Amino acid sequence: MKMVTAIIKPFKLDDVREALSEIGVNGVTVTEVKGFGRQKGHTELYRGAEYVVDFLPKVKLEIAIKAELLDRVIEVIREAANTGKIGDGKIFVSSLEETIRIRTGESGPEAV
Repeated sequence: MKMVTAIIKPFKLDDVREALSEIGVNGVTVTEVKGFGRQKGHTELYRGAEYVVDFLPKVKLEIAIKAELLDRVIEVIREAANTGKIGDGKIFVSSLEETIRIRTGESGPEAV
């Protein structure tokens, strides 16, 4: 099993969720986060004062999947989250050792 963590622009969340749903991924955890990479933030004007926004709003998706779905999930996220501009985000993949459904006690791929 794999854990896919994707950091994307907030306005792309619905597109990514719908695309994942179309390929059979029916469980996603979403967290609102802030951060920066190469974008390095930006300057904004508020009530006549200029200030630097160091951390930009992003959305973090966490998706536990069977290993055989990995390539398709990555492809779908890349296509749906892509704007072609800096700050589109990142996808991280890690191994998932165990998954347990609390309600039933099921474990492994059946728990996803």
